[in-house]
Amino acid sequence: MKYIFSSIFFLCFLSMSQAQIITAPDSIKPGRGAREAQLEQIKERKKRLFTDAEGGTEPKNAFLLDTTLFNKYGDLLHDDPEYNKRQTIWKPTAQVVGVNALFMGYNRYMAKADYGYVSRETWKKNLRSEPEWDTDEFGINFIGHPYQGTLYFNAARSQGYNYWQSLPFAVTGSLTWEYFGENTLPSYNDMIYTPLNGAALGEILYRLSSNILDDRTRGRERALREIAAGVVNPVRGLNRLLQGKTFQVTNKEVYEKEPINITLFAGVHRQNKRQDDLFGPGDTKGMLNVQVDYGNPFELQKRKPFDLFRFRAEFSKGGDDTISGTINNITGYGLIFGRNGHLGKLDVLTGLLQYYDYWNTRNFDLGALGFGGGLFTRLPLTNQLNLYTNAHLGVIPLAGNSTRFAPDENGLRDYVYTTGLHGKIESTLSLGKYASAAFVYYHYWLKTFEGLEGTNSIGIIRPRITVQVYKNLSMGYEHFGYTTNRRLVAYPTQRSVVTDQKIFLQLFLQDPQRKGRYN
Repeated sequence: MKYIFSSIFFLCFLSMSQAQIITAPDSIKPGRGAREAQLEQIKERKKRLFTDAEGGTEPKNAFLLDTTLFNKYGDLLHDDPEYNKRQTIWKPTAQVVGVNALFMGYNRYMAKADYGYVSRETWKKNLRSEPEWDTDEFGINFIGHPYQGTLYFNAARSQGYNYWQSLPFAVTGSLTWEYFGENTLPSYNDMIYTPLNGAALGEILYRLSSNILDDRTRGRERALREIAAGVVNPVRGLNRLLQGKTFQVTNKEVYEKEPINITLFAGVHRQNKRQDDLFGPGDTKGMLNVQVDYGNPFELQKRKPFDLFRFRAEFSKGGDDTISGTINNITGYGLIFGRNGHLGKLDVLTGLLQYYDYWNTRNFDLGALGFGGGLFTRLPLTNQLNLYTNAHLGVIPLAGNSTRFAPDENGLRDYVYTTGLHGKIESTLSLGKYASAAFVYYHYWLKTFEGLEGTNSIGIIRPRITVQVYKNLSMGYEHFGYTTNRRLVAYPTQRSVVTDQKIFLQLFLQDPQRKGRYN
């Protein structure tokens, strides 16, 4: 009996010891062999121990990790606080001022734009005047300004500040630009859209650059990583150079990371010329799409802002169409906070998300900032067959929507400013790498508060199928249906249905540790 109790005690002690085996990142050991060989061994060990179980949602050996430091894949939950120390506040502040000074100099001395000639008189005028809803080109307001917001945000984020601490720098950068960067009146829409969507996109760019960087590497690999990260996040690239990190080599991992899956699509985009026509005469373009899925929605962990996000951009070029642009759409969402759970066999994530939508179609332009609740589920039907669904309902505090009718009363703006609601559902039946069938539907209910008075109801439907051709390469077909139902107070109701089709090759680049095909 004494022997049995001793054995049980020993096994319990061993189990508890194993649960705390990994309390620090694996490190390169000087004198233990070539750095590159050690680094490869570290990566292989992590891949061997912490890869999603077949038919599961997270690695079986996650119990070996200290989950206050690591996610279930063995990656850091937070940037190393010693290596990524928060800089004094004047440094990101000076950089925000520098970004604005750079834009001001370009507008005045290179572009020689009328709005770039600022003076103390224009500053006084702006400070004394009420802001307006501006008349900038649609793409400038709903793509250009959010990107400008990423520069302010990353001035702080790349100097040791977290998401919430970096957000005020995006707000401050936008406000100072509106009042002092141009001689036009400050813009309400820019003061809302630039910092909020700038922070979201800025955090996405920060996370992507973290996954690219590996300060343990040297030589050609290190150079390529630094260049790629600098292209993705220029402000971070600059700050790494100023802080000496570009050439600094560490023995351990120093950045938080989550698994990333990337899906690339290339093929032909066909646009039907007539309304309500499914397969009639049309215009054909070349197309290229990219989708990035960051994080595992069904991993049990405490969530920080943007531990989970999706970013998708679709482009097409060629043909005779002159209405829709090269950028078809840019869409995405990021989890602000959420909670995981189980309902029987169903894996569930619920949370609050931020949404970004930009659509440029022959039927309408739409740029929207949204916040709302989201529900993500995974229903395993077999080891290979899974049903992934996510549903969303949210508010749209600010959106721009083209009238496709005429410029406004000033003859300057062919879109209106609106608020409203959105609902979205995406459901994918995935047979692993072999095939998938997806149904996607978005709907936007919009009410104009600035511009032609009225409402608009926009629906976007996009069913899609893919079939494996070779390994991670698939052939796919996607059908788009765009509907608008605009009810104007002073003009007749405008209803339109336009359809597109896309035939493409799809390349799925899967993180070796994350097996779920959530796309």
